Amino acid sequence: MLILLRHGQSQWNASNQFTGWYDCDLTPKGEAEARASGKALAEAGLLPDIVHTSLQIRAIRTAELALAEMGRTEVPMKQDWHLNERHYGDLTGLDKSETRQRFGDEQLNSWRRGYRTPPPPIADDNPWNPNRDPRYAHLTPEEIPKSECLADVVERLMPYWYDEVIPDLRAGRVVLISAHGNSLRALAKHLDLIDDDAIAALNIPTGMPLVYELGDDMMPLAAKTTLARSLDPAAAAEAAAEVAEQAG
Repeated sequence: MLILLRHGQSQWNASNQFTGWYDCDLTPKGEAEARASGKALAEAGLLPDIVHTSLQIRAIRTAELALAEMGRTEVPMKQDWHLNERHYGDLTGLDKSETRQRFGDEQLNSWRRGYRTPPPPIADDNPWNPNRDPRYAHLTPEEIPKSECLADVVERLMPYWYDEVIPDLRAGRVVLISAHGNSLRALAKHLDLIDDDAIAALNIPTGMPLVYELGDDMMPLAAKTTLARSLDPAAAAEAAAEVAEQAG
């Protein structure tokens, strides 16, 4: 069993800024969303045996709060940069609506949703540049992106899926991945066989678990849309529509 959980609302979700690799924390609403996700999973009898998260605090704390709500604080957690959010390059820190007004609908939509269109690379003097974070000191300069499109996220995430997550699934563990809108979109693209154009329409809401039952081939047993895998599909669709409107 696989559970995907986008972190609860972050401080920059609330202020409508492009976040990417910048490491902001949860808002009180985000903390409540994380706890609610844990309660929903417990009520559904879906108790994780192991958790995989990114290195970013909003994903880590979401997992911790959800596990605490389930009474599962002893569950081991693996933290890895391959599950990080997409790197938004020099858009990092910018207000989404103001960026739309400055660059226009077509350009912004291309940056946000174009499968192979990365934003401009982050400048060294960008005040929100996350690339010098000591958590990434073990990476080579080539491994640390200056900007990413979704195709780049798929490329860095899939080896982690095969090498780290699938072994836990094959061992019979219930696996929770607590990550981000774009890293989870990248994985959903693979699992739900979403093509390069259609993935632009997928928005994953914060704090709502998506549940996958997988076969021996580590692909879903049931043919569903991604959001239909939510414990509350109607609420997930409504929340996803709000995500789609964030840029105004």
